Amino acid sequence: MKIGIIICDRYRSCAGGKCFRSMQQKEGAFAIYQDDEVLEIAGFTSCGGCPGGNIEYSPEEMIKNGVEVIHLATGFVVGYPPCPYITDFKKFIETKYQIPVVIGTHPIPQKYYLAHEKLKTWDTDEWQELIKPTVATETIRLSYD
Repeated sequence: MKIGIIICDRYRSCAGGKCFRSMQQKEGAFAIYQDDEVLEIAGFTSCGGCPGGNIEYSPEEMIKNGVEVIHLATGFVVGYPPCPYITDFKKFIETKYQIPVVIGTHPIPQKYYLAHEKLKTWDTDEWQELIKPTVATETIRLSYD
């Protein structure tokens, strides 16, 4: 399975270590894949900054390189404030490019989980659904701090 990852532009200098680790260990949003399924990163870029100009064309390039699913990185949900465009990005990419979009990559680090819990950032049904693939267990979240 060839995967494309789009990260929030505020993390544009991120080396992708947590995303790559979680993909190898099939943790966080990568837990949806079978244990024996081979995953390959075939595209990695940022959204281009608010309001996500790179979202309009980067999926096309990824698809040309064999990407079969696009993950919107965990940074979109753990950054403060969380990305207000994340559901729009998902809908746009899935509609225009007919490719599945998964919200999240690596598990939410515990320090971010606790901060957002205090701030009540994710206290809506919509946000609970968005973070579900990346919540994991406390032990796993701590390993991503």
